[in-house]
Amino acid sequence: MSDVSIVCSHLSFSWPDDTPVFADLSFSVGGGRTGLVAPNGAGKSTLLKLIAGELRPRGGSITVEGELGYLPQTLPLTGDLTVAEVLGIAPVIAALDAIEAGDTAEEHFTTIGNDWDIEERTRAQLDRLGLGGLAFDRRLETLSGGQIVSLGLAAQLLRRPGVLLLDEPTNNLDRAARRRLYDVLGDWTGCLLLVSHDRELLDRMDRIAELDRGEIRFYGGGFTAYEEAVRTEQEAAERSVRNAEQELKREKREMQQARERAERRAGNAARNLKSAGLARIVAGGLKRSAQESAGRAGQMHASRVGDAKAKLDEAERALRDDQRIVIELPDTRVPAGRTVFEGRGLLVRDLFAQPGIDLSVRGPERIALTGPNGAGKSTLLRMISGDLAPGAGTTRRAEGRVAYLSQRLDLLDPGRTVAENLAASAPGMAAADRMNLLARFLFRGQSAHRQAGVLSGGELLRATLACVLCAEPAPQLLLLDEPTNNLDLVSVRQLESALGAYEGAFIVVSHDERFLAEIKVERWLELSDGRLLETAAPA
Repeated sequence: MSDVSIVCSHLSFSWPDDTPVFADLSFSVGGGRTGLVAPNGAGKSTLLKLIAGELRPRGGSITVEGELGYLPQTLPLTGDLTVAEVLGIAPVIAALDAIEAGDTAEEHFTTIGNDWDIEERTRAQLDRLGLGGLAFDRRLETLSGGQIVSLGLAAQLLRRPGVLLLDEPTNNLDRAARRRLYDVLGDWTGCLLLVSHDRELLDRMDRIAELDRGEIRFYGGGFTAYEEAVRTEQEAAERSVRNAEQELKREKREMQQARERAERRAGNAARNLKSAGLARIVAGGLKRSAQESAGRAGQMHASRVGDAKAKLDEAERALRDDQRIVIELPDTRVPAGRTVFEGRGLLVRDLFAQPGIDLSVRGPERIALTGPNGAGKSTLLRMISGDLAPGAGTTRRAEGRVAYLSQRLDLLDPGRTVAENLAASAPGMAAADRMNLLARFLFRGQSAHRQAGVLSGGELLRATLACVLCAEPAPQLLLLDEPTNNLDLVSVRQLESALGAYEGAFIVVSHDERFLAEIKVERWLELSDGRLLETAAPA
């Protein structure tokens, strides 16, 4: 499939309110696997929709060579659809069933075409994605979110596209489903353009395309190679800024010294001319000549200073914004031997098997809670937090606060500003200290006075973390449910930084193994078939 490709030329797009997204964007993507990365709001999903034809550009052109397949981040599917209907094979299956029943009408043969092996091909594709047991007449409303995502991908792959667009395909997938997706995409031979914050998946790409400030730059290799290249670029940019700053200081110093020398010469010349007794016209000519010479020298130095400023501006433009969260949270510290939570014989509905689940959390443990979709991980977190009472069993919590961050990030009052939400969480903290704290969470100046309801996903995460981690009293047990879902890579790093400063115990539900490694998880629990088991860290 060497002739498959995507070519965008001078692409421009704005929202109906004239907010620009792209202006004169040109790039091309050929065969192989390309991962597209950028901060949330930069236009990654919008770009995929433009290529797929779901949006129309204001200007420029888009050319796709090859059959196009597209899996959006949110699938436009209703619960009453069947598996066969989602896969696009329902008419062919119906025609095959009719012929098998003895109906040999010509229209059935026309519907089938060359797809006599559709059931075998479909089963093989579903098996690869872990959906081999799904009946074709099963309705979507009975499937989990992860199964629906995998089913949507299977539908695209069955069309045998040459060009495939995937927008966050690992969202809602458990660890096993993610690994099956990695294997399927590892065999891909067409043109793949993928948007994802899953760094393990991005590491399997042939190249990374970075969308930044309205331009796309390509880096060979996977995400690790991209990070190293960016780090090298950043170090070079920082050296260039330091050199440009030194050059600007030197030029300014030389300009000042030249001005002072000119002023001294002018003063000496005036005194010498007066004492020399020259005619007024001759003295005036010499004075003008000295002034013109000083003026030319001043213009030369001013030009050099201007050039040095321009070099500094150019060097600073190459720098990337420092978006790291740097905080200390000593109030969250938990003694090593302290039990912060203990549950015995926990049962709820039909999720957990008899005799129930036992769980103890002691000291500043960092625990990963894993398991397949639908196993009850979120339910268990809610019971630990006290948000949900168990049907049977007992729970005991230490006096310290338990903080629970659900997938919805709905702890803040959307009608209050970030600063007002923090004031409600930490009323005893001085106003100046709250503003300094918010600055460390990257809410500086007026951004601290924006309403929580208008924040982006990454901004809302940072605001929620500030209010949760710095609340009074500080949490000694933190529960996080899929915290990296729908976050861009910058926000994921910020979350890792904040959790690195947290000194209490936490339990995190996540299928992102790279994230779990970065936050130094030390204890692994798996919830499967109604039982909670201690497991080893993934290899």
